[in-house]
Amino acid sequence: MLAARATGRVGPDELARRTGVPARTASRILRRAGVPYLWQCDPVIGDVIRASKVTARRYEKASPGDLVHVDVKKLGRIPAGGGWKAHGRAMGRTAAVKRARIGYDFIHSAVDDHSRVAYSEVLPDEKGATCGEFIARALAWFATQDVQVKAVITDNHWSYKRSTAVTEALTSTGVEHWYIKAHCPWQNGKVERFNRTLAAEWAYVRAYATNEDRANAFPGWLAYYNNERHHYAVGAAPITRLSPT
Repeated sequence: MLAARATGRVGPDELARRTGVPARTASRILRRAGVPYLWQCDPVIGDVIRASKVTARRYEKASPGDLVHVDVKKLGRIPAGGGWKAHGRAMGRTAAVKRARIGYDFIHSAVDDHSRVAYSEVLPDEKGATCGEFIARALAWFATQDVQVKAVITDNHWSYKRSTAVTEALTSTGVEHWYIKAHCPWQNGKVERFNRTLAAEWAYVRAYATNEDRANAFPGWLAYYNNERHHYAVGAAPITRLSPT
């Protein structure tokens, strides 16, 4: 049980699925062994970090499209031949590596509050025009899933708050734009949690040889997340909440 938790960094429900031990028993084993909660740990390496604030008021919108959470996750690009995960942390301390300007990938994501279905793209920046174009494509994609988006919530980054492209993408489709309270990222929690999931299960799940390899693996992982991966807040794969009843 403890070994499964250490290697998989998953909670009691998933441990129960993997080991056959009831979730409540798994939870007791973890607490008795002093294993920290997942929310207390770094999602990539598993080390305990300072606990973050959480909202005291949890909610879930009643229908798909009532609210879509939008955010950007910045990831360092992988140099040709692989990064430190392939060659060890010492590689990251060489003078040549420090001088290299590899840059970043920006993972733009839109997560439906009710279903947790996600639309996401790997893009080269987070400029206002890029954010606006992404939101327009996200709204169009949700429409193909028979989801009429009513409101979008973002943080207060200038790319969202001062971008005419973002404003046009939303107003042209009659979608409201909500902002989280300053310094309260947990109010955009659905997409923040999705960012953590994609980091652990796609970006850092294995050592990629090139940045292109990692980017090429993303669409397949996203399809798995939406259509197959068990989401415990949903009780099944997210797409099941969009299926006709």
